[in-house]
Amino acid sequence: MRSASPGPWLRLTALAAACATLLAVVSGAAGLDAEHRILAALAVPPLVALVIAAWLAHRRLLPSALAALVLFGLAALLTSPVVHVAAAALSFSAAVVAAAATFRGAPAPRASLRDYVTLTKPRIMSLLLLTGLCGMFVGARGVPPAWLIAVTITGLALACGGASALNHVIDRDIDRLMGERTRARPLAAERMPVARALEFGLALSAFSFVLLASAVNTLTATLALVGNLFYVLVYTRWLKRSTPQNIVIGGAAGAVPPLVGWAAATGNLALPALWLFLIVFFWTPPRFWALALLIRDNYAAARVPMLPVVRGVRATTRQIVAYSLVLVGVTIVPFAAGTLGAGYLAAALALGGAFLWLAVRLLREATSRRAALLFHYSLLYLALLFVAMALDPVLG
Repeated sequence: MRSASPGPWLRLTALAAACATLLAVVSGAAGLDAEHRILAALAVPPLVALVIAAWLAHRRLLPSALAALVLFGLAALLTSPVVHVAAAALSFSAAVVAAAATFRGAPAPRASLRDYVTLTKPRIMSLLLLTGLCGMFVGARGVPPAWLIAVTITGLALACGGASALNHVIDRDIDRLMGERTRARPLAAERMPVARALEFGLALSAFSFVLLASAVNTLTATLALVGNLFYVLVYTRWLKRSTPQNIVIGGAAGAVPPLVGWAAATGNLALPALWLFLIVFFWTPPRFWALALLIRDNYAAARVPMLPVVRGVRATTRQIVAYSLVLVGVTIVPFAAGTLGAGYLAAALALGGAFLWLAVRLLREATSRRAALLFHYSLLYLALLFVAMALDPVLG
C-alpha cells in the first residue's frame, strides 16, 4: 500500500488537522471555554485520519502525526493552564511538521474524477441518503429547515462515501475474483494506487464528523461515524469473510442513515427512530440474498461464505421469505404506535404485499429471473416506503 508521496486528500486532511489544532490553541489561550471545547473536539478526527494513513501507507509521516495526536490528547488531560496550552502548542507544531511532510517526495500519481466517484458507490449511496432524508421528515413531523437538510445530507454523503472507499481498499483482493463488474473497479483494475483510495476514504470520514458535529449536533455526527466504522470494520473486515450470517448482522450499518436523519431533526433518539432502523435492518437480508443468488458462483470463486454458497439455494429462499414476513410486520409498527398515519399504512401493506409475493414465487421456483425481479423491486420498495413515511406527516 506504500506510495511515493501522499496525495491531495491526505494533504488536505493534514492541513485541516494543523488548522484545527491552531484554533484550539488560540481559543484556549483566549479563555473561550465553550468554543475551545468544540474546536478541540473537531481537531481529533483529522488527526486520527492522518495517523491511520501514516501507519498504513506513509510511515515517514508517522512520528510527527502520532506526536501531534498524543500531545493533543495529553493537553486534554492536563489541568494546569500553562502546561495545557504548552502541550496543545507542541501538538500544533507537530501537526504543521506532518502537514509540510505531505508535500515532500515525488509527485503523487493522479487518479481520474470518475474513479473517485466510483469509490463512493453512488448508486448505493443514493438510497442511503434517501432513507436519511426521510428520517429527517418523520422526526421533524414535517419539512425540516432547508439549511439543515443540506448540511445533514452532505455530512451523511461524506460518511457513506468514505466508508465505501475504505470498503474498496479492503475488498480489492476478492473484487478481482468476482466477475467483470467488480474486476473493473479502480483498485481491482489497478487504475488507482491503494494509498490514494485509503486517503480519500479517511478524509471523507473525518470531514463528515467535523461538518455534522459543528453544524448539526454531536449525536448526528457520532451516529454517522458509528455506521461508517461498523460497515468498514465489522462487516467488511470481519463478518463478510467469516460467516454466512454476514449480511444479517452487517446490515445494521445500512440501517443507520434513518437514525442520522432523525437525530439531525430532533437532537435525540426516540423509540420511533428504532422502527425506521429495524425496517432497513430486516429489508437488507432478502434484498442482498436475492443478489447473492444471481452471483452465487462469483462468491464461491472468491470464497466469500454467502448464504447461497454455504447453505444452498433452497435454504436461502426460505430465509428470504421468513425475513420478508418479519419486514412486512415491522413496517406496520409505526402506524400501530401512532407515529405514522393511515396513508403510510396503505402504502406499507401494498408495497409489502408485492414484496412478499415475489419472495414466495422465488421460493416455489428459484430462477435467476425471479431472483433478479425481487432484487430490483426491493430497491424500489424501500425508496417508495420511505417516501410514504416522509409524506405522511406533511400531507396529514
